[in-house]
Amino acid sequence: MVRVWDRVVRSFHWALVLSFVTAWLTSHSSEDIHHWAGYAAAALVAMRLLWGVLGTPYARFSQFVRDPATVLRYLSALLSGREARYIGHNPAGGAMVIVLIGAMGSTALTGWLMTTDAYFGVPWVEAAHSLAAHSLLLLVLFHMGGVALASFRHRENLVRAMITGRKRKAEPADIA
Repeated sequence: MVRVWDRVVRSFHWALVLSFVTAWLTSHSSEDIHHWAGYAAAALVAMRLLWGVLGTPYARFSQFVRDPATVLRYLSALLSGREARYIGHNPAGGAMVIVLIGAMGSTALTGWLMTTDAYFGVPWVEAAHSLAAHSLLLLVLFHMGGVALASFRHRENLVRAMITGRKRKAEPADIA
């Protein structure tokens, strides 16, 4: 086994899960808890952006952010059952990380705007927040599906890897 996900990445991931679930479940029942969950999500996004530049090798954006053509080639290989195993994020997973961070940031920002004097009660801000939150839920479901698919295809429990930080060592055909 090899250490891939550091403690910061793992803590970020599960804290973001907790803040999103809390915000979702309290969206119509407990305004204070909903707001604090949103503030926590915003702080986590800011921290992850910083860690994506300064963090350990597999945490850095430079390790997993790929150009759209590379992501499309990976998805094509995935559809044909020929995708490579990556020790860190595969190109589709890396793209999903960026999209999820952006969607969470958008949701937090529009939620915060709704609490300000300038945007309180403004319909387009409320609509943008609702759209961002519902889009984020859909993205989370896609993310979970991708994790399940990659876990199955590569015979590796990626949820466990996000808990322990460890993955199977690279084999000759794998991409480190």
